[in-house]
Amino acid sequence: MRKLYAVYMSLVSTFAFAQVTSSSLTNTSKTPYFNFKSGLGFATPDSAYSLNIRFRIQNRLLMNTVSDEDLSPASWEARVRRCRLSFTGHMYNTKWNYYLQLSFSRGDMDWSDADASTQNVSPNVVRDAMIFYRPTKALQFGFGQGKLPGNRQRVVSSGALQFYDRSPVNAIFTLDRDFGLFANYTVHANQFKTIFKTAITSGEGRNSNSSNAGLAYTARVELLPLGDFTDAGDYFEGDVAREEHPKLSIAGGYHFNDLALRSGGQLGRDLYATRSFNVYLADILLKYKGMALSAEYIRRDTDGSPYTKNAAGATRFITTGDGLNTQLSYCFKSRWEIAARHSLISPHKDVLTSVNQINQYGVGLTKYFMKHKFKAQFNVFYNQERNLATQKEGLQNFFGVFQLEMGI
Repeated sequence: MRKLYAVYMSLVSTFAFAQVTSSSLTNTSKTPYFNFKSGLGFATPDSAYSLNIRFRIQNRLLMNTVSDEDLSPASWEARVRRCRLSFTGHMYNTKWNYYLQLSFSRGDMDWSDADASTQNVSPNVVRDAMIFYRPTKALQFGFGQGKLPGNRQRVVSSGALQFYDRSPVNAIFTLDRDFGLFANYTVHANQFKTIFKTAITSGEGRNSNSSNAGLAYTARVELLPLGDFTDAGDYFEGDVAREEHPKLSIAGGYHFNDLALRSGGQLGRDLYATRSFNVYLADILLKYKGMALSAEYIRRDTDGSPYTKNAAGATRFITTGDGLNTQLSYCFKSRWEIAARHSLISPHKDVLTSVNQINQYGVGLTKYFMKHKFKAQFNVFYNQERNLATQKEGLQNFFGVFQLEMGI
């Protein structure tokens, strides 16, 4: 009996010690929590802060032909187009968030003659550096450097595109990034969702040294009458999620850059004198069971002449005109996608002698291994330019692209 009692007390003591030890570890552990859902992330047990790390690499091989009749190579583009590292998370509590994105490839830091500016004389390693405060679920404020709420193809990440890059419409008229104050407000009315986005920024673009008296003012509204897209599908191209029900987003916006110093506002070379300009934006996106249709229209006008001149008589100008980009695609269940794109840029009369009309047609084949995180893209484009002032043909050629992108 005594032996059985001794064994019983020994088991009870061991179990009790184990319970106390386990409870102590559960309540006082300082071990952070890890997650791998979107990148590599961890958070402290007391939720004081969190950190999520992501990277992506975009490797590109592109060949331009001499002309549409001579298909021999005129030039090659073989480079790391984008190489980025990003950090997101919260500090203090979940109402305070941050987003930091760094770029490391030469082509990702605006090291080109087209963007040479006294406003920014160093490599643009910092792309985004935003601090957010969300007092309620519907309202968010931001302060720092980030994307303006401009055209849809710009606000969609370059890692979520269904072609090798954004359209020439975006290249000429986009708003890009800027530094300032941002605010978003979301309204739900049953299934109908409305998003208001605004920003007041310097107008000189990312990493500018200083700013003049003029600021930039941007506003955008997005209407989702059929509810949210799956996995935030209104912010990636192609219907990779294969929506079970039709999803629609209709958006419009306006941008005014007062006393702009650069030819593209946030991008481009320095003007010889300041100019103010307006940008009008409209776009639509429809997705359903693998099919995706998107179209966006951009118009830019200047207050007065778009041309500026220096003492030696050299000129620099702001490109005014209209741009229309349309894309249609179908993503099969096997995650192969076929897509087509048409882009049209029509310069206004005040710059007809300096800017060609551009017509660009493209087709693409994409294999999504892990949606947009890991994909292979094959594109062929036909580019056609024409000077509307002289009615003379400009560049007419083909170019083909193979691009491999991987990231977490």
